[in-house]
Amino acid sequence: QVQLVESGGGSVQAGGSLRLSCAASGYTYMMGWFRQAPGKEREGVAAIDSDGSTTYADSVKGRFTISKDNAKNTLTLQMNSLKPEDTDMYYCAADPKVLSATLRLRRQYYSYWGQGTQVTVSS
Repeated sequence: QVQLVESGGGSVQAGGSLRLSCAASGYTYMMGWFRQAPGKEREGVAAIDSDGSTTYADSVKGRFTISKDNAKNTLTLQMNSLKPEDTDMYYCAADPKVLSATLRLRRQYYSYWGQGTQVTVSS
């Protein structure tokens, strides 16, 4: 069982930046960030494996950067040029499986989840 704890959420104006962090209690090969608004499906934002291969949702490409420190079991999401539509609860996820690029942004393939951290972007 791997426990995940997110931090770094908050409120920012449009165009600003935030950095989310996730501390894992153990090593997992795949890690990712998902987000969810009330009443909506949880959607994949970005994912990374332990070899450094990354996958991004089209909506965040060029603005968000995901990184993983395998030695420290930490995951980071640097979010730049934030937009009001980025407002959501953000969740850290992890799984020991190797996931192909087509699967790694799908929530059903992740076994471990954090409690979430709120990101609010005002216009």
